[in-house]
Amino acid sequence: MISDRIQRTMMGIMLTVILYLVNTNELMIASYLLAFMVVMVFSWAIFDFCPSTWGLRKIFKEECKPCGK
Repeated sequence: MISDRIQRTMMGIMLTVILYLVNTNELMIASYLLAFMVVMVFSWAIFDFCPSTWGLRKIFKEECKPCGK
């Protein structure tokens, strides 16, 4: 599904931005972004719910194949 690919691409871009911010000594901003990423990944792992994937599925009007939503 296209929304899953876009979500993984967004995650890679965010991690690249965080790495760039760490290298330029913008540690406070990098820490906030990394904490946000960690919260999103843990919510995805624990509750099997990723807000970004959910939002992208609404935008692209895709159905969730396993659950039919």
